[in-house]
Amino acid sequence: MGEVSKLLADYGPAFGQALLLTWKLTALSFVPGFLLGMVVTVLRLLPLPPLRFVLTVYVEIFRNIPSVALLIFIVFALPDLNVLIDYEPSVILTLMLVCSAFTADYLRAGINTIPGGQMEAALSLGMRPIRVIYSIVLPQALRAVVQPLTSLLIALMLSTSLASQVPFPGRELTALVSKIANDSAAGIPAFVVAAAMYVATGLLIAWAGATLEKKVRILR
Repeated sequence: MGEVSKLLADYGPAFGQALLLTWKLTALSFVPGFLLGMVVTVLRLLPLPPLRFVLTVYVEIFRNIPSVALLIFIVFALPDLNVLIDYEPSVILTLMLVCSAFTADYLRAGINTIPGGQMEAALSLGMRPIRVIYSIVLPQALRAVVQPLTSLLIALMLSTSLASQVPFPGRELTALVSKIANDSAAGIPAFVVAAAMYVATGLLIAWAGATLEKKVRILR
């Protein structure tokens, strides 16, 4: 316990900055990833087989590829194609693509819980298909997948440790632990502090997700 106290006295501000950077990367990847996943979901509902096939391939690729492999491709392979992306946008892009694929997959599962009669009734009343999707289908699907999306957000927060694999401007929690372990003998206490911050953040997200689910839960 004394080692942890000494570590916080020496590196307290650095841990605070690292935690804020972790939260920043989580938000900057989850929000656009979630929105992109919604767009993919809507487009997959359109009666256009070629488009649905392309988007299904998109989801399957980014849902199954390891995040670190995708990051390596973006950072080291794209420059060979004259596509240069800085390190911070590369990490955010990696997490965003993975998030969008899982979001689209979860939303599709949520849509499958909606009785088909609702959509048929809306179409019979003269509503356009795109309006049926936005007014009837998506709201119910979103309410049905709060918990999976909460788990996705927690996984995304933990995956920000990818930033430690590239020369990132600034240090998130995992990168800070690596630096402390290399510069001193306080590697274990640093890991304990970082793990506690990860756990606390995950529990906070889980609590927020559970609270939101209770408010929007669909009783069938």
